Amino acid sequence: MFSSINFQEIASAFIVLFAVIDIIGSIPIIISIKQKGRNLNTFAATSIAFLLMVGFFFAGEMLLKLFQVDIASFAVAGAFIIFLMSLEMILDIEIFKNQGPIKEATLIPLVFPLLAGPGSFTTLLSLRAEFSAINIIIALVLNMGWVFIVLAMTDRIEHLLGKGGIYMLRKFFGIILLAISVRLFTANISQLMEQLG
Repeated sequence: MFSSINFQEIASAFIVLFAVIDIIGSIPIIISIKQKGRNLNTFAATSIAFLLMVGFFFAGEMLLKLFQVDIASFAVAGAFIIFLMSLEMILDIEIFKNQGPIKEATLIPLVFPLLAGPGSFTTLLSLRAEFSAINIIIALVLNMGWVFIVLAMTDRIEHLLGKGGIYMLRKFFGIILLAISVRLFTANISQLMEQLG
């Protein structure tokens, strides 16, 4: 298992997950939640989000098999989700609306959908079509470590980057996500075409 460790794959998976989770872009939302007097448990949020993502990473493929969907098909669907997320970030529009009834801030909206949302789940399974599982898990662990640091230092990071800095980062990673969605789509659609052929 450890012989499959590839630093190039870890770096690539880290960047993809970093852009999808977008904890820096979520800072204004997190500050808004705190200002409304809703408590956030940093450790609980990070731990629950990590367990949810790891669970889906390993059990997601079984769920797909249950519905007779292969990884390549899911990766193509994931490419569309990532594409829409990138449009949200680049164009400042809201496509994925959070209209759930639950008011507890640590779980909703912090764990789901901000950290472990449809985009993260889709991306994890889509990455399985390209990278080794161990490299994706390492990249996920590194990302969740970063998420914990950001959540613990939200006010300082916002002060350091400023609203303009956060806005620019969001745009930059939106473009990165757009490129990733195109690559995921082209790599997996050709695989699907070969299977059909």
